[in-house]
Amino acid sequence: VESWYPTLTKPGFTPPDSVFPPVWTALFVLMAVAGWRVWRRPRGSLRTAALNWFGAQLVLNLMWSVIFFGLQAPGWALAEIGLLLAAIGATLRAFWRLDRWAAVALVPYLGWVAFASALNGAIWWLN
Repeated sequence: VESWYPTLTKPGFTPPDSVFPPVWTALFVLMAVAGWRVWRRPRGSLRTAALNWFGAQLVLNLMWSVIFFGLQAPGWALAEIGLLLAAIGATLRAFWRLDRWAAVALVPYLGWVAFASALNGAIWWLN
């Protein structure tokens, strides 16, 4: 990351590097609380589906970092982040059926990943 990412041409709307750790910390806290609230719901097919979507989006979130930073492949990461956005949307919808607060807690995450998608796309385009 430290040797490759700084060399990329980035768009003007790229936040300073110092913004990312606190934003991701807040988002992961919200995600954890949302997931915990849904996990506490009575067992059943809706809860199972919601937690499966939650797990899927977590895996996709991790894979984006591996693809973008590890493989240094912004184009593939852009394709993958589209899947991540869809998975977050499906998670949000599934959570809404069980716990509306949990669903609302995922809205900032969805917004940040949408922003990250635009940033990823611009980096891919510029490089």
